[in-house]
Amino acid sequence: MQEQNRRQFNRATLSSLLTFSLLETLAAEDLFSAETKSVTGRWLTDLHDLGKDLKGEKLSQIQWQDHCEELFKKVDLEDLLKFIDFGGRISSVPFREKGERAIRFKFPEVEGLPTSLVFGHQVFKLKKGQSVVPHGHDNMATGFVVLKGSFHGRHYDRIEDTDTHMIIKPTIDDQFKAAQYSTVSDHKDNVHWFETTSDEGYIFNIHVVNLEAGKGSGRVHIDPNGERLKGGRIKARRISASEAVKLYG
Repeated sequence: MQEQNRRQFNRATLSSLLTFSLLETLAAEDLFSAETKSVTGRWLTDLHDLGKDLKGEKLSQIQWQDHCEELFKKVDLEDLLKFIDFGGRISSVPFREKGERAIRFKFPEVEGLPTSLVFGHQVFKLKKGQSVVPHGHDNMATGFVVLKGSFHGRHYDRIEDTDTHMIIKPTIDDQFKAAQYSTVSDHKDNVHWFETTSDEGYIFNIHVVNLEAGKGSGRVHIDPNGERLKGGRIKARRISASEAVKLYG
């Protein structure tokens, strides 16, 4: 009888220990989740504040690029991937046959993160050989962080515009891997082109539009393989989005 009571006591003790261990694990996972949301939420809030300063003309576009890139250096990529549910909603969206798939989504609601962000956001999803096709921007500032994969990234300064052409000059020609980044504004590195060199590639993008009142914002597609001019400049044809995808998508 005494031995049976001892066995019952040991089972009860073991059960209590396992229950306590499980509760500890769940609490730790809850804490980790909260910390993840807090880290990424603060990072996105800082990007939001930068965008407000840009729209409010407290920062020039080039200053915004500098500050934005400082923030991009600090991105916790693992946390960001969890925050946007990369393994769920992003991975399940199919690729396009040509060109990038732009995936728009809402961030989860987190204390301290504004519900109405000053910047738009999306993830570009591409297969090997597909591109975020060559294009410039009107009246907007954008930033990119590579989430996964690798890209051949090119940037150009936008020197001059005509009705049919854009005069550009190469500024960046490099390989971009996970956690690497770049920015674009009307005044620096305005034109870019990213070609996927890995089997799959994903880019997180933010964009602040309508920087100058009364002017529209948008892409201007070009063919950068144009006439070579003096001083490293290129005379690039203005083309439609569909032609850009046909040539480079």
